[in-house]
Amino acid sequence: MAPYTVDIDVRFRDIDALGHVNNAVYATYIEQARTRYFRDVLEMDISQSSSVLASIAIDFRRPIELSDGDVTVTVELAELGRSSATMAHEVRVGDAVAATAEATIVSLDPDTGEPTPIPEDHRAAMEAYHDL
Repeated sequence: MAPYTVDIDVRFRDIDALGHVNNAVYATYIEQARTRYFRDVLEMDISQSSSVLASIAIDFRRPIELSDGDVTVTVELAELGRSSATMAHEVRVGDAVAATAEATIVSLDPDTGEPTPIPEDHRAAMEAYHDL
């Protein structure tokens, strides 16, 4: 199956003094894609999830400018562990890759704050969506 894909508008507020999207905003674009992924694939509001972002690494390939209009962010499942999921992302402008990223999300027990197994319905939804 194709990766989960989201189109996001480049906003004027995303632009820094050099005229391109500030590096920190790439993480926001990825977060927006993850939020929609939770909504569409896991059928839940991410704010109701007891998962946290444990790590994110972004490799920048080309600047994004306001005139680009929008970006496309993909979400693929790179690894599905017991209590964590590592997602691979591309941030694209048209056919050009502007950045690649890897983000690890960890499921936590809301009472103890300790890692806990990913809920079975979420695991099943991810496996089904990504043909695992």
